[in-house]
Amino acid sequence: MQVLRRHRGTVSGVTLSRELNVSLRTIRRDIITLQSMGAEIVGEPGVGYILRPGFLLPPLSFTEEEIQALMAGAQWVSRQTDAGLARAVQNALAKIDSVLPPHMRRTLDSDTIYVSRNQGAAALDLAQVRLALREQRKMQIVYKDENGEQTQRTLWPIMLGFVESQRYIAGWCELRGDYRLFRTDRIIRVEVQEERYARPRQQLVKEWRSREAHPCKQKDCS
Repeated sequence: MQVLRRHRGTVSGVTLSRELNVSLRTIRRDIITLQSMGAEIVGEPGVGYILRPGFLLPPLSFTEEEIQALMAGAQWVSRQTDAGLARAVQNALAKIDSVLPPHMRRTLDSDTIYVSRNQGAAALDLAQVRLALREQRKMQIVYKDENGEQTQRTLWPIMLGFVESQRYIAGWCELRGDYRLFRTDRIIRVEVQEERYARPRQQLVKEWRSREAHPCKQKDCS
């Protein structure tokens, strides 16, 4: 199922057997089994197969490595971001737990991976930032630079970054007429505006990335 989803278009039985390291006969048998379970797989031997969208294979299953990867990601989100995302990831894990077979739940509950907690104080409510990002709204902020000088900025936020112990907002600064990185611990006040910025966020991200080989190495705002 995953191989079919990944290829999106028609994929031959030979390709499926090679990727899954099984015989072509096994592939043909499994395709018939999946079709009997309701998967809309169109095709035939010698031509290829394509999976129509909308089918989920019950019960949801993961390998132990996949579950550990999910747990590591969940721990990082819970301990390095903010309370809103921490609740969201715990809700997601609860949904996964509810559909896992009993023998796999032990892996979900294991403590084989540890992620430290971010000790830095939350300078602002990151939920506001995520809202502005999702809805492509401008943000009015008061920002304090490294010299302690405060300026009022209108920011078009395009990305929220977590780099080591720091949190950044990347975006277009109307005051400077250019892209800037803003450290969240230097933002004194923030207000999400009703006004949306003119261009799609994805386009702005692409433009910003094209200016630097590695965006995270850009200097913070001045």
